[in-house]
Amino acid sequence: MDVADRIAQFEQLVQEDPTSDITYFSLGSAYAEAGRHQDAATSYERCIALNMNMSRAYQLAAEQYIKLGEKDKALRLLNDGFEIARRNGDMKVKEAMEKQFVELGEEAPKEEVIDPADLPDGSFICTRSKRPGHKMARPPFKGPVGLWIGENISRETWDEWIKQGTKVINELRLDLSKDEDSETYDKYMREYLGITDEMLAELSAKS
Repeated sequence: MDVADRIAQFEQLVQEDPTSDITYFSLGSAYAEAGRHQDAATSYERCIALNMNMSRAYQLAAEQYIKLGEKDKALRLLNDGFEIARRNGDMKVKEAMEKQFVELGEEAPKEEVIDPADLPDGSFICTRSKRPGHKMARPPFKGPVGLWIGENISRETWDEWIKQGTKVINELRLDLSKDEDSETYDKYMREYLGITDEMLAELSAKS
């Protein structure tokens, strides 16, 4: 199957199931092979909106923006994706991103080793970002999951999720007044914050 046929196939698949991050990723790769750099970047970013922990999508989207000469967009993706690659242990992706930073005349973010004893009052190490942050004034919602988030996720990381969550709502055209759409939104929120199915089961058992 040539690249044009693969593009047509994946375009049809994303219309049939717009919730598939893997299909958007595959479509992005087909567009990239065809030299359609903007279309490829857009597809990779849609993949990221659906699966914010797929570090490879950040790296490949940045690659397309580099080819388009859009340094700011490439750096935004690299900075976000580099932290995810480091946190997930995706060493090959991390190394590829380090080369992209060099190509753009920038340095990759340095990994901070933070002693909790050195943190100022009112801050802590966020479970998700592994960076210092501030406690939320109150849990973002009721229940054991909301309580866990309030205790473990920084206000800064929660604000980042709200921005990403807006992308999820827009990409999937979710109506949060519907139970099914609300459950979909919650699923992506848990993935972004690192709440696994096992953790969810444990937290739910406490309610």
